[in-house]
Amino acid sequence: MGLDAICLAAIRHELRKTVAGGRVDKIYQPARDEVVLAVRGTAENVRLLLSASPNHPRAQITALTRENPDKPPMFCMLLRKHLSGARILDIAQPELERLLDFRLEATNELGDRVERRLILEVMGRSANLILLDETGRIVDCLRRVEGDLATGRRQVLPGLFYHPPEPRFGIPPLLERELRFQEITGDLQEKVRQLFAAVSAGEYTPYMLLRGGKPVDFSWMPILQYGPQTELRRYDTFAALLDDYYETREQTERIRQRGQDLIKTVTTARDRTARKLGNQQRERAAAADREKKREYGDLITAQIHRMERGMQLLRTENFYDPEGAEVEIPLDPLLSPQQNAAKYYKDYNKAKTAERVLQEQIAKGEGELAYLNSVLEQIPFAEGERDLQEIRQELVETGYLRRQSKGKQRQKPVAGKPMEFRSSGGLSILVGKNNSQNDQLTTKIAERTDLWFHTQKIHGSHVILRLNGAQPDAQSMTEAAILAAYFSQGREGSRVAVDYTPVKFVKKPSGAKPGMVIYTTCQTAYVQPDEDLVKKLRCH
Repeated sequence: MGLDAICLAAIRHELRKTVAGGRVDKIYQPARDEVVLAVRGTAENVRLLLSASPNHPRAQITALTRENPDKPPMFCMLLRKHLSGARILDIAQPELERLLDFRLEATNELGDRVERRLILEVMGRSANLILLDETGRIVDCLRRVEGDLATGRRQVLPGLFYHPPEPRFGIPPLLERELRFQEITGDLQEKVRQLFAAVSAGEYTPYMLLRGGKPVDFSWMPILQYGPQTELRRYDTFAALLDDYYETREQTERIRQRGQDLIKTVTTARDRTARKLGNQQRERAAAADREKKREYGDLITAQIHRMERGMQLLRTENFYDPEGAEVEIPLDPLLSPQQNAAKYYKDYNKAKTAERVLQEQIAKGEGELAYLNSVLEQIPFAEGERDLQEIRQELVETGYLRRQSKGKQRQKPVAGKPMEFRSSGGLSILVGKNNSQNDQLTTKIAERTDLWFHTQKIHGSHVILRLNGAQPDAQSMTEAAILAAYFSQGREGSRVAVDYTPVKFVKKPSGAKPGMVIYTTCQTAYVQPDEDLVKKLRCH
């Protein structure tokens, strides 16, 4: 059902109990279309997320931490100017409208108490967050809208009086199907109004809908129309439900947006390397036919007594053929027989040298291609701008990105932290999110007696099971192997091979690309990646 007007009414009911009467302590803008208000509530301190994202607009109390940019955006600075220290008086919602109206009491530059309103319009692509002054004029908004007289599109610009969107009463399709499935008849619009009033008064229960263990929707009531193939998971609050529902998909989207330049750069380099490698492999295949050139030189030399200048073809018995079959050897009529033989010997030696050089270049190209593919695999594992910056730094050091010019201020090197998990047996498990962290884990952080895990023959993170001198239990080892499988190319597999060995057997060759290691001995476990287990073991 998603965030329809009735679901928003349930969220409003939660928010009024939690933040009404509280004061805005701090304001952040972690993403272009997200604002977080740290509120000192009457019972507890909470983080209020207001999202005007076109894909998932909403308001909620969130327990998830979000990485903030080094420099706050202009809209964030404006909100800090007008709302820092403001008290939240109330939260209103027009009947059956996807709009929340936060009324706040703030202090202006003269120290006078003034009213401010923060309007969150939760309307898909038209979603917006708008700050109003005490007269109802727009101070500013996340998305400025110029308007269009021809289409009747309203203007949303600083200085104008705020006008709410035109009311649009509509029954959400999922709710309409559910009411008909439950054989509820009569005036559906009137029934929806009754449901809105009931939910606004607190009569609702948050449910997550899951298929195959993955969240597909959520609602304020049990949805029965899908039958047993859809699991209903009940939550105590919409805050917890929305954190679970949006955590993975929002992180993926943020990384996709912020890492787009990295993906483009690495993909271009990867494709260029693959084309170059293909050409070299074709040249090597051609050079592998060099023995025929040497044989032609020998056959010409053997028949040189009966040859003369100007011949274009030599037909002779091939003494290299076990059956002595006749062979036709192309000749250059402008060259003498001796020169034709010399030319074939020269081409043979050239091909022999080329094959040796190409073999070295192909090995180098294959390593480069594997490295670039590993970087592409790791970008989605980044959990914020710091992780992406660490990957950028790595690409600069390996020559795939240019260093900033001397005229520009260079960013300080960053060093992100690996992911940390706690096994069922209480052991620490560390997982690298990129090649730099993989190197640090394996060569600097891990002890020689710790266990190292990595997927067999496919790209993945280095995983370290910290032992601290103790003997590992079987469950902890299995969990470490599952983490290695999950943070790899084999994430969607059902039986992933994971090699493991003490760290002392893992070496990094001199000159190897970041994240590349070799190991001399290992055992192999076959496991299935488990996202629920990953969440359960994660240390926050």
